[in-house]
Amino acid sequence: MVDESKPINLALQGGGAHGAFTWGVLDRFLEDERVSIAGISGTSAGAINAVAVADGITSGGRETARERMRDFWRTVGAASRLSPIQRTPVDAFLGRWTLECSPAYHAFDELTRLFSPYQLNPLNLNPLRDLLEASVDFEAVRACTAFELFVSATDVETGRVRVFPRERLTADMVMASACLPYLFQAVEIDGRPYWDGGYMGNPVLFPLQCEGLPEDVVVVQVNPIERPGTPRTPQEIRNRINEIGFNSSLLRELRSVAFVDRLVAEGKLAPEDCRQVRVHLVENETKLRPLGASSKMNGEWDFLTHLRDVGRATAEAWLDENFEAIGERSTVDLEALFADLGAEHHG
Repeated sequence: MVDESKPINLALQGGGAHGAFTWGVLDRFLEDERVSIAGISGTSAGAINAVAVADGITSGGRETARERMRDFWRTVGAASRLSPIQRTPVDAFLGRWTLECSPAYHAFDELTRLFSPYQLNPLNLNPLRDLLEASVDFEAVRACTAFELFVSATDVETGRVRVFPRERLTADMVMASACLPYLFQAVEIDGRPYWDGGYMGNPVLFPLQCEGLPEDVVVVQVNPIERPGTPRTPQEIRNRINEIGFNSSLLRELRSVAFVDRLVAEGKLAPEDCRQVRVHLVENETKLRPLGASSKMNGEWDFLTHLRDVGRATAEAWLDENFEAIGERSTVDLEALFADLGAEHHG
């Protein structure tokens, strides 16, 4: 039953169209009454999925939340049919989701390097915002009491992360969290400009460590942490720089968690003096790593549903393997992830 379910916090990364993978993960979690969501921290596409869930939970429960996510991604798929940036017929025939052979993609990419959004889009039109407002009722989001919700964006002037709480969340705040500076003009909130939250928190974990929330944090990872080999082409280099940049803040926070765990294990910090976190990771680098950064702009419905299905299957496998660990222990070996932690702090 729902009231006997295990509570978890969710930390949702951004990643453009790859956010449909997160859609699939959330869809499977909402289907499983053994788990309940106590808190969500989301960035960019992760924030969009989060507000869709909050709207649905408030309006009608788990099934409605699943419908809200499906409705949003369906509108993205419908809008993408009008975009000039499409896969080539050869890529479609071969089943490749990348846009790297698309002349329109490369032309657009070059334009964003020569001109800013203030020059290319002086009227500041944002079709993503229109899709979001058409799919999500923000009054229902602000009224959501089923779980805590945090959306992060990057303050352009200070370079610091700002976390927007659910009680005053607006479409503009979510758009600030998803504002890639080479695509959109900075989003102004309370007189301050904001860019994509991924630069400083993809996603932020610290809001999920407050009193009243469970100690289990499930990170839904979209951006691969590891990518073997040295990037050699300009596209590969830019892609890897983006991946490293958008994972750096998450790795910093996980490193802090690992450091606290080590101090407790060594008896240098009493467990009652700190709030330990049980970390879990839902990822599928095997499926997502080959897609490349260009596919994050591929909004084809077939691609989005493919990612959704990969996300659902990944969540299914994760639950089968790790459900019993929820509330008991971490399923991520932070010691192995940061193998140099001991030498760095004891050298």
